[in-house]
Amino acid sequence: MQSLVQLHASSAGISLLPRSAGAQTAGNYLSRFKGRGMEFAESRPYEPGDDARNLHWRVMARTGKPFTKQFREERERPVLLWVDLRSRMFFGTRVALKSVVAARCTALLAWAANRIGDRIGGVIFSDRVHHEIKPVRGKAAVLYLIRLLVEHAAWDAPKQSQSRHSAREAMTRLRRVVRPGSRVILISDFANFDAATESHLAQLARHSEITLLHVYDAVEADLPPPGRYRLSDGSRDFVIDTADPQYRAAYAAKFTAHLEYLRTFARRHRISFVSCRTDQDPIRVLRAELGGRKPV
Repeated sequence: MQSLVQLHASSAGISLLPRSAGAQTAGNYLSRFKGRGMEFAESRPYEPGDDARNLHWRVMARTGKPFTKQFREERERPVLLWVDLRSRMFFGTRVALKSVVAARCTALLAWAANRIGDRIGGVIFSDRVHHEIKPVRGKAAVLYLIRLLVEHAAWDAPKQSQSRHSAREAMTRLRRVVRPGSRVILISDFANFDAATESHLAQLARHSEITLLHVYDAVEADLPPPGRYRLSDGSRDFVIDTADPQYRAAYAAKFTAHLEYLRTFARRHRISFVSCRTDQDPIRVLRAELGGRKPV
């Protein structure tokens, strides 16, 4: 836990400030959001020139007269972190497991949100255990999120049986805590990214600023040089042979197709997309993508 707490200083080069409308976001996609979230303040009688989209239909139905909603800018924007600790995330061949990289990214982003006074919350989930965190402002909120992250049951039982519904359930939980104008960052390898999960995310993207942070291992993208390799999950050992060129090509093509599917989905819904390999430094990646600097 201490190592994640100490990332507070490293978050200084990461910006989660809202982008202006039409501004370039991380991942080279355009944002349709501006400023912080807008909070309902009151209703008043409709006047010519008011935006028809802000008509208050419930008041109109009760009074029989047109009313419009008035909003005020929220001083603190909710930042929701959706963190995947499913069993597939406990894999890594270079430097760190995907779950460890995800944890570091989570801490960095939470500290970055705290720096600008935003509220921090989200969902931390595995195949079996979900923690739902309502957005709260302050250092204590970051420390609470980090503690839930490091004490999650997934670290003690990473080989738990996989559930195809865990991501879908976690997305449902996320939608319960997200308010319009929120910043939502999903940290995962996005395996089993099914139609139901995609539908939930598309709905969220209509009123919130979304970032997909894709964490993957180099071996998931491309097999190691031709040869026989012994792998282990901690209880079982098995050997893979990477000499077959057709198998190597099909393997690489499957990852490329998955990556392109995620990128296409992000472009279609104007969602920003960031990738972080397990042998990359999350600090450098997030500073490059969210700090306004180009990767070195």
